Amino acid sequence: MPFTGFPKECVEFYQALKKNNNKPWFDKHKNDYEKYVLIPSRDYVVEMGKLLKQISPGIHADPRVNKSLFRIYRDTRFSNDKRPFKTNLGIWFWEGEDKRFDYSGFYFHLDPPNIMLAAGIHVFDPKRLKTFRDSVVHEIHGPKLIKSIKQVEKASYLIGGKHYKKTPRGYDKDHKYAEYLLFDSLNSFRESKIPKEFYHPEFIQYCFKIFKGMAPIHHWLVKLT
Repeated sequence: MPFTGFPKECVEFYQALKKNNNKPWFDKHKNDYEKYVLIPSRDYVVEMGKLLKQISPGIHADPRVNKSLFRIYRDTRFSNDKRPFKTNLGIWFWEGEDKRFDYSGFYFHLDPPNIMLAAGIHVFDPKRLKTFRDSVVHEIHGPKLIKSIKQVEKASYLIGGKHYKKTPRGYDKDHKYAEYLLFDSLNSFRESKIPKEFYHPEFIQYCFKIFKGMAPIHHWLVKLT
């Protein structure tokens, strides 16, 4: 079905879930989750995927849970936090043929009263971290990285990923791009209050415009991986 916007009941569901994060409440409201969260989310994935393929032909937009749609159930096996459900909605579009989180992509996040849109890689695995660092100091790939970051910053989006305090062993702390050797990920993001477009079909174009502005970082990372 065409995406017509997220209903207000989607926001209301997550607001109520934060106050009632337990299985009896969820079981009672599971039909609301299906109707007001999953159905419009699937429609969003399909339509957004079509647009993203215009700028990233290899993008994966799969409207199944554990593909583009994050599952609502938390893994509490190794956590002191035993709340069973995630109180936010996550949707992921990735470009790569292996594990979906190993690759760069575009991400939508709803956590009422805010939304966040992002592009890039959340955390590098050890192999990609080494490749990233080597690319930072590379005479060709390094300048291309800086160019892509400047393009994204010019579009008024934030850059994330800085994690370490010291330059990793084996790299020059005085390198002109040494700042990026402190990163353990690379992404761009924008957080805001839920916009009025969220409830209307125009939300697709609203998100696509932002994703397109973040695309230079995604494209650099796709070539990296």
